[in-house]
Amino acid sequence: MLKRDLHFILNGLFILSAGFGFILCTCTDPLNHESVPKGEAYLSFTGNGAWCWFSDPRAIYFEGKHRRTFAGWVDDSGNITVGFYDHDLKRIETTVLHKNFEKDDHDHPSLLMDRQGKLMVFYSRHASPDPIYLLKAKHAEDLSEWEPPLRLDLNDSITYPGGSNTYTYTNLCRLADEKDRLYLFWRGADFKPNLSTSDDGGKVWSPGKIFILPDRIYKDRRPYLKVASDNKAVIHFAFTDGHPNVEPANSIYYVKYSGNAFYKAGGEKIADWSALPIQPKSADLVYDATKTNEKAWIWDVAENEEGKPVIVFSTFPNDTSHVYYYSIWDNNQWMNHRLVDSGPWFPQTPEGEKEREPYYSGGIVLDHEDPSNLYLSRLKNKKFEIEKWSTANKGVDWKVEEITHNSENHNVRPVVIRNYSEPDSLKVLWMNVEKYLHYTDYRASIKMNIR
Repeated sequence: MLKRDLHFILNGLFILSAGFGFILCTCTDPLNHESVPKGEAYLSFTGNGAWCWFSDPRAIYFEGKHRRTFAGWVDDSGNITVGFYDHDLKRIETTVLHKNFEKDDHDHPSLLMDRQGKLMVFYSRHASPDPIYLLKAKHAEDLSEWEPPLRLDLNDSITYPGGSNTYTYTNLCRLADEKDRLYLFWRGADFKPNLSTSDDGGKVWSPGKIFILPDRIYKDRRPYLKVASDNKAVIHFAFTDGHPNVEPANSIYYVKYSGNAFYKAGGEKIADWSALPIQPKSADLVYDATKTNEKAWIWDVAENEEGKPVIVFSTFPNDTSHVYYYSIWDNNQWMNHRLVDSGPWFPQTPEGEKEREPYYSGGIVLDHEDPSNLYLSRLKNKKFEIEKWSTANKGVDWKVEEITHNSENHNVRPVVIRNYSEPDSLKVLWMNVEKYLHYTDYRASIKMNIR
């Protein structure tokens, strides 16, 4: 059964502060912090929702008959939910698509809009043999009726016998120059990044194949992948060796897809599509953790107006120091700019227990419409707060705008709406966390920067 809720919206404003430095660790703010709202003061897209950061897009804008932003999340009962914000009517509508699916923030949906404005929703359980679910709306720009769900059982368990045959995360893009071919990425066979394509709008998918294959130095070694596209002919990928909980050194790599082949950022060909999978050592090495002795984790990748890749990631000098970096391909090299130490993990570790996820940073994401802008979450006065950072010289200098200040709860895992560049205050969504003990034990609302 579909559950639907309505909310109404009030407008808000931004406050600008300044930051500077080639290697920026702190930012000065001469303005009155009291004029910057708490995270709780912003309107909620939902009062009960969460997500991780390895399935995207989580929020997309579509303009047809209406001007609407669509987003998806999983609530603290495991309900898979989507909703929209109507930019003209200032109204939110939400719908539960799959009730009591699984209480795990890895399960949140990723979204894609077809050319007719019908929403497509992809989601899966966390590390489960249950396949990926695909739901498609029956009507354009509407959440009231849905076509029967498709179960995408795509893992190739024959080529990789004995390996894990599970599904986690979904990432989507569509290439207009390839006759609107759909690309789906997930963590699948052998716990590796897998991929599949569809040439009929998602009805039929090619058999899955492993995309990234590092040396199998231990069972279920799992690179973490982020995906971005120009929606025409190019897909950008940034990924790791594995999980920082397991890897002694976790580096950051980059690959670009174009014209049925894969390339480094400078244009050097890595392999044809037919030669998959790709080994990390064949890709661009963006950040080498073996030299710094500081393992990393990927957060986002995007394409700038010059068509060059931009990447943000975190490094860990130790478990309680999470340092954000902004990396851009410029002058035929990767330029890594240190931004700020964001503090430790944000989960609320029970007293007397060891934190199970010490590498869960507050989060950093790029504005895919203009990746000279980013949003990050960092610890300030014992709470994680959201800031907007902007650069006019490719990461050398930054100005900083506080989005939240003096909040009662942590504000983490910001998301910038895809395909939206209009002068509207609604641009970023984030989790305002009442409780987060684990990815299976949480309570949060999804906020938007409008109030």
